[in-house]
Amino acid sequence: MTQDTGMWLDGHYAPVPDEIEALGLPVTGTLPPELTGRYFRNGPNPAPGRPSGHWFTGAGMIHGVRLRAGRAEWYRNRWVRTREFTEDAPFLRDDGTLDLVAVPANTHVVPHGDRILALVEVGLPHEITPELGTAGPVDFGGRLATAMTAHPKRDPATGELLFFGYGVLPPHLTYHRLSADGRLVESREIEVPAGTMMHDFAITENHVVWLDLPVVFDLELATRGVSMPFRWDDAYGARLGVMPRDAAGDVRWFDIDPCYVFHVGNAHEDAAGRIVLDAVRYTPGDFAATWKMIGGSADPAREAAALDRARLHRWTLDPASGKAAGEPLDDRSVEFPTHDDDRTGLPSRFLYTVSGNAIVKYDVRDGSSSAREFEGDVSVGEAVFVPAEGARAEDEGWLLSIVSAPSEADLVVMDATDLSRTTASVRLPRRVPAGFHGSWIPDDPDVPDA
Repeated sequence: MTQDTGMWLDGHYAPVPDEIEALGLPVTGTLPPELTGRYFRNGPNPAPGRPSGHWFTGAGMIHGVRLRAGRAEWYRNRWVRTREFTEDAPFLRDDGTLDLVAVPANTHVVPHGDRILALVEVGLPHEITPELGTAGPVDFGGRLATAMTAHPKRDPATGELLFFGYGVLPPHLTYHRLSADGRLVESREIEVPAGTMMHDFAITENHVVWLDLPVVFDLELATRGVSMPFRWDDAYGARLGVMPRDAAGDVRWFDIDPCYVFHVGNAHEDAAGRIVLDAVRYTPGDFAATWKMIGGSADPAREAAALDRARLHRWTLDPASGKAAGEPLDDRSVEFPTHDDDRTGLPSRFLYTVSGNAIVKYDVRDGSSSAREFEGDVSVGEAVFVPAEGARAEDEGWLLSIVSAPSEADLVVMDATDLSRTTASVRLPRRVPAGFHGSWIPDDPDVPDA
């Protein structure tokens, strides 16, 4: 089902109509020479004449900026050429099976091994070239038979990429592990009661943390043609699962108060052997309002109110007592938490989030926070942290974010130690629709660049 109204087709969310390229982008300030690589950001952008029925289902478009030696060499935007985009192929085939390459590939873009992968949680990843062409779907030599989450986690110690696939039909949840060089070396089914919308998960040094939450697949909604056939189910309950990564034990589940989580900040094991998880938490009412907004409301006032709902939250899971304790870390509404990826699964001090027209930096060690607000009618994108070479402090580096106005946009490079300091700003040739997630992809010094 498609429709031609919805907040994702208006204002800062409105899609751009075409693909363009611009060379020699204007730079204000000084780009650090060590920022040599590409910033890619993914998001939904329905093609002209093919509007989507939900913000989450628009065709994937990647916006890319090439930085090298203190210069911004190019900007370009390209749709990801999946079968859904090129052939208008249906995700649900006539025989009732799913076509895992007839998907929008619109949620994230990450490098791993020698590939750059465009991701969406309902299908296979699609390989993207450094110039933003689509090389095609990836099933890792036929070994991946499930969808792949858009939020894989790289283990900073081993270089492995850990991920999962959820399904509306059994198996409902499957854990996967890629080697550092991109080979699928492990897959195992995890028993859960039903197919839920499991958008994210967490890892620690020795464990995987599952979020089994009460947003469930609804077959009746699917048969009616609803674009995102999921609904809140009070009866399902909410729990977090702790699974040893070495496959030596089963998942241990911890009941928590009903809620939903789209995005995890980070997790780690503390000195007492407890699992500490920081994430952005929605209450049942907050989730319901947000879900309605992103699935149908075009009222700007309702849009703003609905987005003012998610809070940074911490759960501590104690294996000794079998209990979970939860506490809010702030009352500010935030989303899109990020951190230094080299500290994924390890104790970390800083999280970076988006709150309205601001980027908020949290020190989760001492509970303090600071915010950088952007003036005017702008949309502020997820802030991606890039560590400085030889960094001695965890926040020594830069935050990259696309800040878009109604007719133009900038790739803003901020000093992560002090968000008030803008290191550089790269003017892009067009506005960039509000989107989802991106990555900084540094140049490989062993691979010559054309």
